[in-house]
Amino acid sequence: MNVLLAALGWLADPAHWTGPDGIVTRTAQHVGLTLTVTAIACLVALPLGAWMGHTRRGQSTIALVANGARALPTLGLVTLLALWLGIGLRAPVIALVVLALPSVLAATYSGVISVPRDLVDSARAMGHTSLQTLRRIELPLALPVIGGGIQSALLQVIATATIAAYVADVGLGRYIFAGLKSRDYPQMLAGSLLVIALALLCAAAAAVISRTRRRIIRRERTTP
Repeated sequence: MNVLLAALGWLADPAHWTGPDGIVTRTAQHVGLTLTVTAIACLVALPLGAWMGHTRRGQSTIALVANGARALPTLGLVTLLALWLGIGLRAPVIALVVLALPSVLAATYSGVISVPRDLVDSARAMGHTSLQTLRRIELPLALPVIGGGIQSALLQVIATATIAAYVADVGLGRYIFAGLKSRDYPQMLAGSLLVIALALLCAAAAAVISRTRRRIIRRERTTP
């Protein structure tokens, strides 16, 4: 309890919120890193998962990639890549992309392949090409599942992006590693609380977006 109170006191100190090492700057770095990593993962996984789901191929490959990537220890991968690429952001970015890929890839594949086959056949009977069927029928219907996969990837990256501070001076993980090095446990706990709060805010924002989307869809269906 004393450590928790000390951590809350650390967070309440205005001096810790400003400057290049302040909470605002570190949070912005953490969010920027998370969004960059998730965007890269989506650029790779969305077209690949959509194509595999559309062609009904690659289920074993999806399972292999997902299970293999999730089994990799992210901190160990960062250390290995840092020894190869050097200190900086490249190593943690690659490691975090590897972490985010399975969720987006599996969700995209599952969302597309779950579209009823009769809808796909009807679109093709109307003269839609394979690409038009994917773009106009399968992907729109798969959006809720794909969105869930992207949300899962975001939360995983937010929680794990703290390791970027192990080899680069960025993000909220800096408070955790600096506190560990100096045995400043209130600072360590404060850094952890900030990461938890950021993850909860992301989950809440995703819930609001999902609710708003459902309301819009219901309104469109009931509007004559």
